[in-house]
Amino acid sequence: MAHKDENGHHELMDRMDAFGDTAGENDYLAGVDALEAERNHEPTEDTELPVGQRVGRLRQQKGLSLADVAQRTGLSEKTLEAIEKGDHNPPLGELVKLGKALDMKLGTLIAGGEDRPYTVLRVAERQAMSRYSSQRQTAYGYSYQALAPKKRNRSMEPFLVTLRRGEQEVELTTHDGEEFIFVMEGRMEALVGGEREVLEPGDCIYYDSTVPHLVRPADDGPTLILAVIYSSNR
Repeated sequence: MAHKDENGHHELMDRMDAFGDTAGENDYLAGVDALEAERNHEPTEDTELPVGQRVGRLRQQKGLSLADVAQRTGLSEKTLEAIEKGDHNPPLGELVKLGKALDMKLGTLIAGGEDRPYTVLRVAERQAMSRYSSQRQTAYGYSYQALAPKKRNRSMEPFLVTLRRGEQEVELTTHDGEEFIFVMEGRMEALVGGEREVLEPGDCIYYDSTVPHLVRPADDGPTLILAVIYSSNR
């Protein structure tokens, strides 16, 4: 249905034509109520859906099977099924690949947001998201907070990320886009291509995400970073 501000007047006038020239005030109000009822039942995106359910809904809306998405992303069907069921929280690299496969920007998978020129996120409104379920995130992984979840159609995705070192080894990853990282607390090790860099608080790094890369704490303690991911894919 067209946007209310653009076509609401014309829709209402079209509906009023059905009442004829002698339509009274009651008929007019009935037309307003009927039009508003249609708008209220218009399907809208559920911005409160968990990431996995959002991925599953978008996949089904586009008529794609798990095999189709697996072929487009390189992820296994088992992994995709676990994501949609909420048994596996995909890392940011996987979310970028899913966004490309589903023809959606990364931000749409995380939160729908509103179509407005700017949004403000208060510190009390930030919500932590973990790469792994709660029982595993202390062993290895990272947690992150999206800093612009209310802005729709954003091309940049800023996060506060807490990196943790654990027993599991993680392979370097690649995906479309670019990344900027600013180290806030702790020391960070960045592996980009065949190079290794150790960054201190206040240091930053910018790289193409198409180059194999991995960031992790340089020491045993957690590392807090500001990460901005850019992807032009819708």
